[in-house]
Amino acid sequence: MGSIIGIVTVVVMVFGGYTLAGGKMAIILHAMPFEMMIIAGSAAGAFIIGNDGPAIKHTIKDLGRVFKGGTWKRGDYQDLLCLLFTLIKIARRDPVAIETHIEEPDGSPIFQAYPRILADKGAVSMICDTIRMGMMNYDDPHQLEDVMEKQLEVRLHHALHPAHAMQTTADALPALGIIAAVLGVIKTMASIDQPPEILGKMIGGALVGTFLGVFLAYGIAGPFSSKLTILAEADHKFYELIRDTLVANLHKHSPQMCVEVARLNLPGLVRPSFDELESAIKSVREAA
Repeated sequence: MGSIIGIVTVVVMVFGGYTLAGGKMAIILHAMPFEMMIIAGSAAGAFIIGNDGPAIKHTIKDLGRVFKGGTWKRGDYQDLLCLLFTLIKIARRDPVAIETHIEEPDGSPIFQAYPRILADKGAVSMICDTIRMGMMNYDDPHQLEDVMEKQLEVRLHHALHPAHAMQTTADALPALGIIAAVLGVIKTMASIDQPPEILGKMIGGALVGTFLGVFLAYGIAGPFSSKLTILAEADHKFYELIRDTLVANLHKHSPQMCVEVARLNLPGLVRPSFDELESAIKSVREAA
C-alpha cells in the first residue's frame, strides 16, 4: 500500500506542480506515447540483453513484492524459533528420532505444524542439512559456521540480483531519454522551415524525452531498486536466524538459550518478546 501511495504522490506532485505553474499537459500527452516507446522499449531491450532468462523471471517476479512487502512476517520468526527449539530438543534427546524429521521434512508432523516455513524449500534444506552435518561429530563448530556463512552469502547475492538489475536500468534511463530527445531535435531540424509556433511545439515534444528518462529513473525505477534491496536484506534475517540458532546448538548451549541468542539478534520490528516466545515454546511443549 505504501508503494502505491508513493507512486501516486510522485505523479501528482510532478504533473500537478507543472500544471499549476501554467504548463500545458497537451504537449506532454501528445509526445508521451512515442517517447515512452523509445525510452521504455529500449530500456526493456537493454534489460533483456544484460540478464539471462532466470534473472529476468526473478526480477519480474520480485517487482510484485514492491507492493506486497517482505515474505516473512513477525509471527513467522516466532514460529521458526519454536520449530528450531523442537528440533534441537529432539536431536539432543534421541539422535535417531531426529533423522526421520530431517530426512523427510514434508512428512514430518513437526515441520507440518509450520506450513509457511515448510513451503520454503531453501529454509527447510538449510535447517535439515545443518542438523545433519552437526550430527557428523564436527570437532570444530566454527567449520560448520563458515559453511553456513558462505551459504548465506550466496543466497543474499542471488536475492539482491533483481535490485541490482533495476538499478542498472534506472542508471540507463536518463541517457535513453536523451536519445529520445535527440531524435526529436533531428525531427525538428527537418522541419526548420515551419513557423516558430510549430517549431516550439516540436522542440517541447523532443524535451519530453529527456523529462521522461529522468522522471522514470529517479521517480520510479530507482525507488523500486531501493525497495527490493530493503526487502531482500529484511528477508535475509530469517535465514540468519537459522544460522544463529543452529550455531548456538553446535556450541552445546541449552535449546532455550539457543533460541534466545537468536531472538536477541533480530531487528526490533520482527523480534518476539521474551514472554511471547516463552509462551509459544510452552504451548509447543504441551502439544508434544
